[in-house]
Amino acid sequence: MPRGRQFSSDDLQLLLLALVAEQPSHGYELIKALDTRSSGFYSPSPGMVYPALTYLEEVGFVVSQAEGNRKRYALTDAGRAHLDAQRERVDTLFARLTHLARKMEFMRRAFAGESAGSEAADDAQAGWLPEFVAARLALKRALLHKSAADADEQRRIAAIMRRATAEIEGGSGA
Repeated sequence: MPRGRQFSSDDLQLLLLALVAEQPSHGYELIKALDTRSSGFYSPSPGMVYPALTYLEEVGFVVSQAEGNRKRYALTDAGRAHLDAQRERVDTLFARLTHLARKMEFMRRAFAGESAGSEAADDAQAGWLPEFVAARLALKRALLHKSAADADEQRRIAAIMRRATAEIEGGSGA
C-alpha cells in the first residue's frame, strides 16, 4: 500500500460524510469501505479517520451512538445539507477513488503477468482500452516536454486542454 497522504483532511471528511450518508457506520467500517472502493490503494489510518469523525461530530454534521466500546456515526440534517452543497466535489473524490482502484487492479495484473486470455476480456477486466492508455501517456509526455514553455506557449496549450476537456465532458467521440 502506498505511503503518505492521498487525500487532504477536508477531502477525507467529505468522503467519510458521504459514506455515513449511505449507511451509519463505525470508524473501522469506514476505513474498510475506503480500502475496498480503492482496491487497497487508499486505507486511511485510524489516526486520520477518528479525528476527522470527531470534527464532523463537533460541527454537527454527524452524531454518534455508543455501541459497546465503539461509536456508530450517522448523518445529521446539517451534514446532509453540507454534503449536498459539496456534491460535485464529493462526486469527484469518489471518481478519483474509482480511478485509483482501476489503476491498482491494472498494475496488480501487469506485475503478476496475468491475462484474461483475450484482448477483449483484458480490456473488460482492466477497464482501460490500450488506445486510451496510450493516448493518456502521450498527453503526459507532451506536457512534460512543454513544462518549460514560455507564457504564450503555455496559453496555447491551456486553450487546447480546455477544448479537449469540454469535448470529453460533453461525451463527444473522436
